[in-house]
Amino acid sequence: MLEHKVVKVHLKNTFRTAHGAADVKHQVIVNIEGGLGEAAPVAYYGESIDTISDFVEKAADLIGDDVFKLEDIIDRLNHFRAYNTAAKAAIDIALHDAVGTKLNIPVYKMLGITAREDIPTSYTISISDPDDMKRQTEENPGYEIYKIKVGVPGDIDMVAAVREATDARIRVDANAGWTLKEAVQKIKHLERYDIEFVEQPLHWHDYEGFRILRSKSNLPIIADEGIMDAGSIALYNDKVDGINIKLQKSGGIREGFKMIAVARALKMQIMIGCMVETSVGISAAAQLAPLVDYIDLDGNLLIDDDPYDGVRAENGYLKYPDRPGIGVVEKG
Repeated sequence: MLEHKVVKVHLKNTFRTAHGAADVKHQVIVNIEGGLGEAAPVAYYGESIDTISDFVEKAADLIGDDVFKLEDIIDRLNHFRAYNTAAKAAIDIALHDAVGTKLNIPVYKMLGITAREDIPTSYTISISDPDDMKRQTEENPGYEIYKIKVGVPGDIDMVAAVREATDARIRVDANAGWTLKEAVQKIKHLERYDIEFVEQPLHWHDYEGFRILRSKSNLPIIADEGIMDAGSIALYNDKVDGINIKLQKSGGIREGFKMIAVARALKMQIMIGCMVETSVGISAAAQLAPLVDYIDLDGNLLIDDDPYDGVRAENGYLKYPDRPGIGVVEKG
């Protein structure tokens, strides 16, 4: 039986990227036989609360009565309707949570993965004026890595302000906000601030631009927006240094697991990231985190009133709860 509800959450700070800004987010939480999943709609990918709710309602009959038939169910969902990856992710996550709970083991063990708590997650500083970004950094101390949203005018000054506030590692994410010429110039400026890597500097269709940029950049380039599923990774082979896997783009844990195998075969670096998500979505992504090089699972840390408890970040490191499935329970 599939049920779903809409959850409203408030952000600690206005979350701004090159795509837009928000103070409040609405998520869809799916429940399948007690297993929880989350869909975090992103307009950039054509999804909304309405499209997700419609997909979930119409796909309910495709689940069947055996949640262990994960591959069959996901295949039916993909044939039922293309795209709708956040909606599919919510169902996929709920199914994995239900199966893990029935087996009384965490999903990572179900997938043959050994838990690791030695890879730090980054903490995102959203776009604002330099002084406010410096304040955000100072008010969230203790992280080994900060991720700065850039891709707008004045973004080099923003990075400089955050660097003044911390000696920690810094990653930047342009969210496709630069042209090739801008990217070449800005990355040269960024080198002075000890940047770990640059995420999504160009539009995701600009494959030739990525190839040229990589040849001119001294900083690693990570692709994000265009990395949708296992089949999309090869399009970036030899054009970037690594990829960012997000369950909300891939359609869930099952495809994300396949993507890691493909990226490793192509000798790419791998980051696992997130949208702004509650602990349901973050805990699901954390099941795959031990297999990657970089972790960016801070979506729940940006929320002021997360209604769920699951995988936590303590001093910037993921801590897994002693619970089966994805390890999430509703608070209170």
